[in-house]
Amino acid sequence: MRKISAERLDQIGRALFVAAGTPEAEATLVMRHIVGANLVGHDSHGVIQIPTYIDRIKVGHIVPGAPWVIVKESATTTVVDGHWGFGYVANERAMRLTIEKAEKNNVAAATVFRQGHIGRLSSYTQMAAQAGMIGLITADSGRSPKAVAPFGGREARLGTNPISMAIPSDLDAPLYLDMATSAAAAGKIAVAVARNEPVPPGWVIDSEGKPTTDPRQLRQGGALLPLGGPDGGYKGTGLAVMVEILCGLLTGLGFGVEPTGRHNDGCFMAVFKVDAFRPLAEFKKEVGEFARYLKETPPSEGSMGVLYPGEIEHRRELDRRQNGIEVEDATWSKLRALAEGYGLNDRLGFSNVE
Repeated sequence: MRKISAERLDQIGRALFVAAGTPEAEATLVMRHIVGANLVGHDSHGVIQIPTYIDRIKVGHIVPGAPWVIVKESATTTVVDGHWGFGYVANERAMRLTIEKAEKNNVAAATVFRQGHIGRLSSYTQMAAQAGMIGLITADSGRSPKAVAPFGGREARLGTNPISMAIPSDLDAPLYLDMATSAAAAGKIAVAVARNEPVPPGWVIDSEGKPTTDPRQLRQGGALLPLGGPDGGYKGTGLAVMVEILCGLLTGLGFGVEPTGRHNDGCFMAVFKVDAFRPLAEFKKEVGEFARYLKETPPSEGSMGVLYPGEIEHRRELDRRQNGIEVEDATWSKLRALAEGYGLNDRLGFSNVE
């Protein structure tokens, strides 16, 4: 494990994506999302994803510079075909348009289909919160290979199907929810594999449906459990089903798994203009008061105290901007190998001993 500055990781990632055929502007946007995930501690959506994305570019599963096409729209709704471009690019553009429509019409919604992995969902909902609006987004993996067993089952039939909401406030840190409807994001399992670490009980079952702490079992016929684990997983399954309907069926992607194995994030987003309901300044002030009211709760034994949603990520970002981002050796070796393959080792400052 080593600590690397956010600036260096951004430089490395941009150079690799450009070398793989990505337009400079797209590479910059993609790396803003990727490094942003690392900064807040969501390493599962950070630079560990770069080798996977480049592999997908090579086989045509991600198409850099792909067209972004509105196939249907009204004053308050939009349906976007991402034409297999980077999910970060397609989704951010869709969210910007949805915010613009909500600014004029108070509420707006959009669906996006045929796009690559969209990463950390709160990257998009926070765009709405910064514009004085409430942002909501859900995502599924279309008909890509699944990772989550529905409650009571042992075979993966659902995606991790995350949900995010962000709320404008007068707090120092952004207030938002960003959660998988599975016990853990699939990327966290990949991080555990890369770091050769076990996962907590209640996250993974093996191919026979037996509990395991070995993260490698997920890719050996096992499955993630839904949020709530072996006892309360019906809640996570219920949420995942709703996300699948919004992002798989409403978008037209469908359900199940197609033979190509192509990753295909479907997305549903909605934005609500706070001023349509009550004055924004009053609302932001009261949200802050509510969060502080919760934080005043006396801490339970062994606890660091109450944190509002998004606060721990803010603390991590302050620390990692100053002290660097931890990158596991396996991921660093893959980045170095990619740089070597593109003839970028000297330019990117990789030494022979790194």
